[in-house]
Amino acid sequence: MKRDEKRSSKSRVVRSSKPSGTVRIISGRFRGRKLPVLDKQGLRPTTDKNREMLFSWLMPYTIDARCLDAFAGSGGLGFEALSRYAKSCTFIELDKYAAKNVADNIQLLDLSVEQAKIIQGNSLDKLNILEQSYELIFLDPPFNQNLLTQTIVRIVEKSLLAIDGVIYIECEGQGAGYSVPENWQLIKEKRSAQILARVYQRTS
Repeated sequence: MKRDEKRSSKSRVVRSSKPSGTVRIISGRFRGRKLPVLDKQGLRPTTDKNREMLFSWLMPYTIDARCLDAFAGSGGLGFEALSRYAKSCTFIELDKYAAKNVADNIQLLDLSVEQAKIIQGNSLDKLNILEQSYELIFLDPPFNQNLLTQTIVRIVEKSLLAIDGVIYIECEGQGAGYSVPENWQLIKEKRSAQILARVYQRTS
């Protein structure tokens, strides 16, 4: 083998579509279950600590809720909601391998199509095809891509957040410069150097 060929083979990066990590469901009917997730750049499942905090906030709103996980990634937020007796969850994920991973975990948990479904594609496009409103929406997009403002506009235009429904928004700690409608009331907030997490409720 030539020296430059050897160097080239060493520097080659192979992208794997196989799960190489896990996310643990904290509470509810699937408590303790560990779901396989991809270990890939840009995919950052919400930590156990942050999910526990979030779902303590969302406790009054989760049971029987129709949920939308608009940037699903690992699907950890949607699966946690389903474990805590949400009625259903629609997952949207751009990456085809991550979307397949979510689909595999839907099967692993033996969830019906009425309970959980995955839509693979660009969230900004796929929000336009949704035909119902949701009582609980998760917005945790990739950081530093300025996706929140456009996504919120789509949600408002399509009336995807039900009246009295709640929406969780997570972004960079310095804030992503987004704004929300006047009828979205801030009810919870936590800020750190890395993450800004907020829950709003639609009042009218």
